[in-house]
Amino acid sequence: MMTDEHHEHRLHDRLEAFEDAAIAAELETGRREETEEQAKRHLLVRLARIVAGSLVCLAGLGMLVLPGPGLVVLAIGLAILAQDVPFARRLLDRVRARIPSDAEGNVSKPLLYGGLAVSFVAVCGGLWWTFLR
Repeated sequence: MMTDEHHEHRLHDRLEAFEDAAIAAELETGRREETEEQAKRHLLVRLARIVAGSLVCLAGLGMLVLPGPGLVVLAIGLAILAQDVPFARRLLDRVRARIPSDAEGNVSKPLLYGGLAVSFVAVCGGLWWTFLR
């Protein structure tokens, strides 16, 4: 039977192995960091971008069924993720194709501002209906 101390030691060894592998991968595929400290720092930045992009994507997915410019927010989240995640680049191209845009590929300002205004009014109306009526 294994003791708690033995479990902790095994977990520590696995975490160290994971950290070593992540740093080695970052040194091979990153921006050619010169030191292990730079690789660790860039790995944390990459992790933060992935978490932030994922959260923005989730908000965009929610806005597809809730009030808000869902496709635009989803495209922003995928653009953040696309810096580090290859499949996000492909999805971003598909989402951009569905967003109404002009000849240069820019989202029309009236559409964007109109979507934000409708979202704002819907959220304020929902809050009023829930708390103030």
